[in-house]
Amino acid sequence: QVQLVESGGGLVRPGGSLRLSCAASGFTLRFYATGWFRQVPGKEREGISCINSSDGRTYYADSVKGRFTISRDNAKNTVYLQMNNLKPEDTAVYFCAFDTSCTVVGGLPNLANPYWGQGTQVTVSS
Repeated sequence: QVQLVESGGGLVRPGGSLRLSCAASGFTLRFYATGWFRQVPGKEREGISCINSSDGRTYYADSVKGRFTISRDNAKNTVYLQMNNLKPEDTAVYFCAFDTSCTVVGGLPNLANPYWGQGTQVTVSS
């Protein structure tokens, strides 16, 4: 059964850090592009980062560039999102997804036909 499971979300103070994990089962994640998206109530889900399978190229939204880092551990079949210097506006439900390759739409990382995980809540508040 193909499945993506996100973990690592939680409550953190502004300026703090979290590392999100996206663990894949039922398939080999390194053969696919993996993206991280986030969504707040009342707004569309937006892409924030993506990593290609073929060349490992990474993409970031301007809002997270320099603070977030996407990486992949092929041995663990997992993609990570290291989030540093978190801000209250980073509060959202974070989703990972996979597809054949990363794209860029409206300046944001994207996947054309994503297969989604269930999401994990990140709350940045003092």
